[in-house]
Amino acid sequence: MSDLTHFNASGEAHMVDVGDKSITHRVAITDGWISMQPETLELILQGGHKKGDVLGIARIAGIMAAKKTSDLIPLCHPLAITKVNIELTPDPTTNRVHCVSQVETKGQTGVEMEALCATQIALLTIYDMCKAVDRGMTINRVRLVEKSGGKSGHWQRSD
Repeated sequence: MSDLTHFNASGEAHMVDVGDKSITHRVAITDGWISMQPETLELILQGGHKKGDVLGIARIAGIMAAKKTSDLIPLCHPLAITKVNIELTPDPTTNRVHCVSQVETKGQTGVEMEALCATQIALLTIYDMCKAVDRGMTINRVRLVEKSGGKSGHWQRSD
């Protein structure tokens, strides 16, 4: 069971009361990638896409997604996010765009969901903008890479 979700005696879910938790600096880093045809990546790199700057728009979409996470995921607390950074790195050797999202807050609960949402939406935005030329794109391995802050402290993926 998530530390953010509890069930009352009748089995109904409710938001966890985080009011007694300490306010700490909390950071979450997530990553993932989208695979595509070489021609699709070249179109993105050349900036010749008719919808505009694919990576710039995807970056803004990821930032917006982090800020709206509690509107999308039931029982997720709205947070005062202090920083969102989205890095989108094209890799012509693998025909991918790699996304790394870092979200920070000073608060009573973590920002893992906000970072995961940011990565997913940034990659979905790339898909949306390029689907007319490449419907076979695939979003892969969106995952938490590292988190820090709060009672559980620091955690980092080992693989």
